[in-house]
Amino acid sequence: MEKRKIVTSARGIDANVNVEDEKIEGSLRPRSLDKYIGQKKIKESLKIYIEAAKKRGECLDHLLFYGPPGLGKTTLAGIIASEMGVNIKITSGPAIEKPGDMAAILNNLQENDVLFVDEIHRLNRQVEEVLYPAMEDYAIDIMIGKGPTARSIRLDLPHFTLIGATTRAGMLSAPLRDRFGMIHKMEFYEPDELCEIIMQSAKVLDVEVDPNGAAEMARRSRGTPRLANRILKRVRDYAQVKHNGVITKDVAVTALDLMDVDKMGLDHTDRNILFTMINKFGGGPVGLDTLAAAIGEDSGTIEDVYEPYLIKNGFINRTPRGRVVTDTAYTHLGLENRASSEI
Repeated sequence: MEKRKIVTSARGIDANVNVEDEKIEGSLRPRSLDKYIGQKKIKESLKIYIEAAKKRGECLDHLLFYGPPGLGKTTLAGIIASEMGVNIKITSGPAIEKPGDMAAILNNLQENDVLFVDEIHRLNRQVEEVLYPAMEDYAIDIMIGKGPTARSIRLDLPHFTLIGATTRAGMLSAPLRDRFGMIHKMEFYEPDELCEIIMQSAKVLDVEVDPNGAAEMARRSRGTPRLANRILKRVRDYAQVKHNGVITKDVAVTALDLMDVDKMGLDHTDRNILFTMINKFGGGPVGLDTLAAAIGEDSGTIEDVYEPYLIKNGFINRTPRGRVVTDTAYTHLGLENRASSEI
């Protein structure tokens, strides 16, 4: 089984998978749709599609999940394979460098198996073209020989389900996107859903958490289960060293304040983005590349990791002229919006 790309980051609430997540996420992941918390519309749809496919004795249609990192795309892929009673092969777009690599992966699948490709938008064009006949006709075309004697042979494949995951659906080519029978957008989680996830994970980790402590951690988890589990582990460490191991609301508040995660789940980098836009650009509008240069961060990281949560919670607006800080952000940061006061 090929592993996903693991990101090493000093950011405590970075939603990308890191080394620690890779070690412990498996034990925290639910194994069935009934135990999967959140994404209710997607769950309801998948239950119907899976039951219908099993009754027909066929593999599930190809699926695409898109949305910010840490929302459960990989977990859902594993659950689908488990519910279908088949094996799952996990790989990622950057790991497949040549068309031959993709052909080998496809040829080694068993009937009705699931192939999960994380960061599928990062497949190169030559590899992507191998997928077209594989997804439509369950076959791949292989070239044998070179020059005038070269000929193409079509190799039949077992029926399989391709599950793609991406944080940037707009970067997928139209031919690839159109070959997915089902496309689902993963939404940020509500605090009560995250609270339930934290309580469930606490049982697995054998940590005592009271409901108020779980609610405080959920409120600061940015709507992301991966961050909720990571925060739980960090607060657990603090509770074990400084207290009796029980996570109450006061313990959670103190630990999260030490982690520099505020009441809305914003960390130092989020606040740096907002302060930079306010202090250097008068609150905006400011272009993405200009903002990235000002804070020394990659524009793609800002767009994929930081912006979705800031926009969802009304701290930033996107306009045709650029990004603009909202009154909500000024209020949260305890600043006066001079532009508004002058009107």
